[in-house]
Amino acid sequence: MKAVSFAQALRFWLKLGFISFGGPAGQIAIMHAELVERRCWISEARFLHALNYCMLLPGPEAQQLATYMGWLMHRTWGGIVAGVLFVLPSLLILIGLSWVYLRFGDVPLVAGAFYGLKPAVTALVAHAAHRIGMRVLKNRWMWALASASFLAIAVLDTPFPAIVAAAALAGWWGARIWPQVFAPGSALAVPPKGQPADAQADDHGDPQAGGHPGLDSAAQSTLGGALRVLAIGVGLWAIGMATITLVFGWGSTLPQMAWFFTKSALLTFGGAYAVLPYVFQGAVDTHQWVSAAQMMDGLALGETTPGPLIMVVAFVGFVGGWTHEVLGPQALFAGAALAATVVTVFTFLPSFVFIFAGAPAVEATHGRLGFTAPLTAITAAVVGVILNLALFFALQVLWPHGMSGTAGHDHGSGAWAAVVGAWQGLDRMALLMGLASAVALFRYQCGVVPLLAACAGLGMALRAVGVV
Repeated sequence: MKAVSFAQALRFWLKLGFISFGGPAGQIAIMHAELVERRCWISEARFLHALNYCMLLPGPEAQQLATYMGWLMHRTWGGIVAGVLFVLPSLLILIGLSWVYLRFGDVPLVAGAFYGLKPAVTALVAHAAHRIGMRVLKNRWMWALASASFLAIAVLDTPFPAIVAAAALAGWWGARIWPQVFAPGSALAVPPKGQPADAQADDHGDPQAGGHPGLDSAAQSTLGGALRVLAIGVGLWAIGMATITLVFGWGSTLPQMAWFFTKSALLTFGGAYAVLPYVFQGAVDTHQWVSAAQMMDGLALGETTPGPLIMVVAFVGFVGGWTHEVLGPQALFAGAALAATVVTVFTFLPSFVFIFAGAPAVEATHGRLGFTAPLTAITAAVVGVILNLALFFALQVLWPHGMSGTAGHDHGSGAWAAVVGAWQGLDRMALLMGLASAVALFRYQCGVVPLLAACAGLGMALRAVGVV
C-alpha cells in the first residue's frame, strides 16, 4: 500500500459517491478495481481482510468497507470522509427525487414510469432472496430455518427482531449440538459475486501491507481506545436524540424515526434486502409514514441512485416528514429534507462506531464457530423473510385493487368464484413485465439500472398510448 495524500483520497471518495451503482457487489467491485488494481493504494490482502470483517457486521457492508479503507489510509478523519461521501450524494439525489415524486407523481408520464418500475422491483426482491439463499442454504437445517422464518412472518405476523433473535439463538445452540451443520463458516464472510475468491488472505509477508508508519500498531486498538470510540458514538447519538426530543417531543415523528432507524441499523445482517422487511413493517404498518405502494416506489428510486440500497430510508424519511408536516404546512420541503437527514444520520452512525471501535474484537473472533454460526442462522432466516416481502410486493403489483374481480358480476361462491375473481382482478401487463424482469435477472444477469430504466420507459410508453 503506497502513501496517498489526503487531498487525493478526498477526490476519490467524492467521485465514488456519485458512481457507486450496482448494489453492494457492484460497489465493492468498483472499490477493488480502483483502490487495489488501478491505483495500488491498498494491497489485495488488506482489502480482502477488511472485506471479511465488514461482511460480518450489521449494516451496509459497502459503506463500511469504504470507511475502513479511508481509516487505513488516513486514520479517523480518513474513515469519516470516506464513509460520509459514500452516502452524501445519494442523500441529496434522493431528496430531490422524492420531492419530484410527491409533487409530480400524479402526472401521467411519471405515474407510468412508476407503474413500470413496480414489477421490476418485485423481481429484484425475489432475485435477492435467491442470491442470498444460494450462499447460505447449504443443507436441510438451513432450509428449515428459512422456511420457519417465512411462516413466522407470513402466517403469524411475527416481528422481524423476534425472528432475528430466534435465529441467532438457534445458531448458537446448533453450533454446540450439531457443529457440522455450521462448519463451512458464516455465509456473510463469502465475498460478493465477482470478487476474488481468496478472502482468507492475510497481510503476513505482503510488502504492500504497511504503507503508513505505525499503521499496524494503530490497528491493534486497545480495549480502552475501543471504549472511548464507543462512548463518543453513544454520546453523539444521545445528543442528537435528546435535541430532537426536546424540540419536537418524544411522541412526534422525528424522534420516533430516529429511534426506529437506530434499531434497524443494528439488525441489517445480510445487507439491505435483509432489513427491508423490518423497515416495511415499521414504516408502513406500525408508524404509517409511507404506504405500501410508496415503499415500492422508494425502493425503485433507491435502486436507480448511487450509494447503498439502504438509502431507501431517506425516501421513507422524506415522505414521512412531508405527510406528517414535521415543520408545519408552510415548510413541507424543509421538514421533509430534515426528516430524511435525521433518518440517514441515525441509520449510518452505528456503522462508523463498528468500524472505529469494533474491528479488533471482530477480527479476533473471525473463523470461530461460536461467533459465525448465529450469523449464518440469521442469514438463513432472512432468506425466508425476504421471500415473504417479494410475495407481498407481488400481490400489491398484480392485484392492485384486490382479488374480488369485477364488481356487479355474480360468479357464485366457493373456490371457483375466488379463481374467477382473482383472474379478473389480475393486472396482466404487470404480470408480463414482472416475468420479463425475472427472466432478465435470473437468466441473463441483467444489470439493475438498465432493467429499471427499460421498465420505466415501457411504463411511460404504455401510459402514453392508454394501455394502462
